[in-house]
This record gives sequence, structure tokens and C-alpha cells, in this order.
Amino acid sequence: MAETHVLFVEDDDVIREATQLALERDGFTVTAMPDGLAGLEAFRADRPDIALLDVMVPGLDGVSLCRRIRDESTVPVIMLSARADSIDVVLGLEAGADDYVTKPFDGAVLVARIRAVLRRFGHASGADRAGAASAEPADAAEAVLRFGDLEVDTEGMEVRKGGENVALTPTEMRLLLEFSNAPGTVLSRDRLLERVWDYGWGGDTRVVDVHVQRLRGKIGQDRIETVRGFGYKLRG
Repeated sequence: MAETHVLFVEDDDVIREATQLALERDGFTVTAMPDGLAGLEAFRADRPDIALLDVMVPGLDGVSLCRRIRDESTVPVIMLSARADSIDVVLGLEAGADDYVTKPFDGAVLVARIRAVLRRFGHASGADRAGAASAEPADAAEAVLRFGDLEVDTEGMEVRKGGENVALTPTEMRLLLEFSNAPGTVLSRDRLLERVWDYGWGGDTRVVDVHVQRLRGKIGQDRIETVRGFGYKLRG
């Protein structure tokens, strides 16, 4: 099985070299770049499996680079931020990042988060793929869920609103599937973190809030309702 290719953009030489070595020891192929413009060129040339972007890099900052990548691809993106409470975290998520890790970070934690994101994006093991392939297909009539003018094709992984296709990132699609499987049911942020982001521990609920807002912008602001103090629910 081919190694996972990581694009890592970080301007601090020590952090960049140490993290690259740590990732390579864990079996990843790493292209490490010191600035955003070089990172964008490497992304376009190599088409990595995942991008790991520091927020504060010269030339083209990490948030802008994330936005450029998202304009061209749905490849998963993890942002690195020096402050957990920084506005940069929210800006990165709004630009299309799927997750973020706060610096300084433990190498094992970073690897775990990378692997969690890759699992969400379908980088499953051979056994996982074989099991999925052997599963009995759902009835085509049940595979398309309808909520007003919104259609969710759970087999084709496509979404239509008013008959027009809606482009979602894999994380947004997984989030919508969680809501679609339980319309009218309030889903807590902690449950969504566990089911969509594969967090077996407490995570930052801003990740959920920003992705819900992004999803609303694509399927309709009134389609997902906020239930204050509890979470969110999909209106049927």
C-alpha cells in the first residue's frame, strides 16, 4: 500500500525538520516547505494526500494557502496555530480547513489527528475497504433522503438543492450525513466531534460550529436549527 503523502508548510526550521523526521518515522512521505508560495507550488506539483499548514508563514499565510487549496481540491487540511484561543483558528476553519492542532504539539498527538482525518476521508485499510465492498447495497429508493428541496444521495455521496448539485467537502458531507440519519433529533457538539471528527476525547467545539455554519451557507441557513445549550438538528 502506498505511503500517505503529507505536504507540511512551516517556516521554523527546527520545527519543520523535527516534525518531518517524526512523520517519516511513522511511515509518511513528507514534502516540507518554508513558506506559503512554495507550499502552493508543491501542492500543485505533487497533489499530496493531506496538507499540514502553519498559520503564520511568509509569502502566503497559512489561511490564504488553505483557501487557495480549497478552491482547487477537497484534500484534507489541518492548520497549526500557536494559540488555542487565536482568531486564526476560526479563520483557518472558515477558509476550509478540516481540523487544527495547537503548537507546541506532541508528535504522537499530531500523528493521531492526521490519521483520524485520513480515516474520515476514506483512506481505509485494505480490510476496511474489503468489508465495505462486501456489504449489501442499500435500496436505491432509500439511498436518497429528501428534506424539502434538499436531496442527500447516501450512495453516490451527492447533494442537490432545488435540483442543483451542491459541492461539499468530505467533512461537510459526513456532517450532513449525521444530521440526515437523525432528522429532527438534536445532536450535541460532543457527539458530532466523536462521530464526524473521530475524537475519542474532548475537542474544541468551534470546529463543529464553524463547519455547521459553512454547511448552512451551502444547503440553506434555516435547514439546520441551533438548539441553545444542546446542539443542532436538521429540519425535516
